Amino acid sequence: MTELPARDMDRRADEETRAATVRVFIALAPPDDAKDELARALAPAYAAYPRLRWNRIEDWHITLAFLGELPAATVPRLQEPLAELAAARRPLELALRGGGHFDERVLWSHIDGEVEGLHELAASVRTVVRECGIAFEERTLRPHLTLARARRDDLASVTEAAAGLADFSGRSWPAERLHLVGSNHGRGPGPIRYQDIRSWAFTGS
Repeated sequence: MTELPARDMDRRADEETRAATVRVFIALAPPDDAKDELARALAPAYAAYPRLRWNRIEDWHITLAFLGELPAATVPRLQEPLAELAAARRPLELALRGGGHFDERVLWSHIDGEVEGLHELAASVRTVVRECGIAFEERTLRPHLTLARARRDDLASVTEAAAGLADFSGRSWPAERLHLVGSNHGRGPGPIRYQDIRSWAFTGS
């Protein structure tokens, strides 16, 4: 995901605060070369299944905690404790492997590597959210990277595209930053766009 310059992040944060609500999640993001590697493997599926609602490559992420729609004024509470969490942890070595689907509707790539550490990180992130007094639905973590969603009349495309990714094995990469993401941008008739509210490097050892 694209990181804004500091002055633009400050302006974006001010805009978020002025907004009534913001849809928020906390995530990791693969580096560009790992995303490009998967995108090349997906090229046949892009051509074969144009009716799938493909996620933009720049929006690919691994969700650790989905907080849903929050009053914008509550979002700044998360920033300092999440920064402290990132400063205390080292990057995790992860990889993208194969493909799968949820209920023939959502196409995804599996997350491999330090998956136990990923679960521990997600648990710590969710503890931070609770300690900030923010209520959210605690969904079971199923590490994946969402690629596309099916239209109601085209469920076969997802399962076929997932089968086409069965042999994909991406390189390992370090997840170097923790992202606090807002997805209220682009609401309306067009697709929702994701944007970092803040992100922090993992600098622990």
